[in-house]
Amino acid sequence: MSRVWNFSAGPAALPEEVLRQAADEMLDWQGSGMGVMEMSHRGKEFTAIAAQAEADLRELLAVPANYRILFMQGGAIAANAIIPMNLMGGKRVADYVVTGAWSQKSQKEARNYAEVNIAASSEAGGFITVPPMAEWKLSADPAYVFTCTNETIGGVEYPFEPDLAQVGRDEVPVVADMSSHILSRVIDVSRYGLIFGGAQKNIGPAGLTIVIVREDLLGRAMPHCPSAFDFKTVADNGSMYNTPPTYGIYIAGLVFQWLKRQGGVAAIEARNVAKAGLLYGFLDASDFYENRIDPACRSRMNVPFFLKDERLNDTFLAESRAAGLLQLKGHKSVGGMRASIYNAMPLAGVQALVDFMRDFAARKA
Repeated sequence: MSRVWNFSAGPAALPEEVLRQAADEMLDWQGSGMGVMEMSHRGKEFTAIAAQAEADLRELLAVPANYRILFMQGGAIAANAIIPMNLMGGKRVADYVVTGAWSQKSQKEARNYAEVNIAASSEAGGFITVPPMAEWKLSADPAYVFTCTNETIGGVEYPFEPDLAQVGRDEVPVVADMSSHILSRVIDVSRYGLIFGGAQKNIGPAGLTIVIVREDLLGRAMPHCPSAFDFKTVADNGSMYNTPPTYGIYIAGLVFQWLKRQGGVAAIEARNVAKAGLLYGFLDASDFYENRIDPACRSRMNVPFFLKDERLNDTFLAESRAAGLLQLKGHKSVGGMRASIYNAMPLAGVQALVDFMRDFAARKA
């Protein structure tokens, strides 16, 4: 068996070291005689795994002591409902900044639980940029401001961290969907009231959702919020109110340990800058391919691109697959191609893609 270069947007590639360790421990985790999938979530073996995973994530992101880390289920799509159910706190309006397909989906879901004010949107320009904070028009008393800081489908990433103090509204908590770039760059967690993300893009397998929430935002849930989705209930029970996604937490923990061995988030960010720079540099120099995103707001994790002659799309995908470069087809809503180059993708994989693209263009131009 040979490994391919997997550019899937999610579920996505995992570090090979992590997969090999998980394989080695599949039948017997550290002499316990059990695999992690077989363990009681309340047993000493698994509670140790979960505690270490939480501690490592807290260290990697420098999470302040007044924030709780929750291991939940439902993915980012369920969180679109879970967040307003938890954060409205009796208020009427939530503000949303819409920068692509995922934040658009988020605001639509939130309308089932709150009045939504679109504080800013880049839809009119085709979702190719992030509106600067000076253009955000917040409502008078929002429960929170929602952002999607990396749009997986469109390839748009915030070039700044939202700081509502700049607009005199630092009392309003910022919520950030970081599903597809969490742990890829250094962030200041204290800028946010709540950060969340599905694990299947840059952390681990599908089924686990990470939530990092400031303690003062707990205890605001609507009366009809399911108890398993009430952040305070989950926090009070150490993410063990119901059976958590145990294997997902275990794999995430291995990824956190792998990240620490790489030198932490700052070191992995430097690698991500190099990978993205290689691919975007090639695209910008090409008259065969194009990237349509505002260069100031290009995602380091998800790189959409188009062949200028789209009649060659199927041939490109067939030949790239034959060359061991998989999952390059763009999302159905936007078309074209997309290369997701998460933390687990090494520079060699991006180089292989660029080499193929250069050769393909030379043969088909």
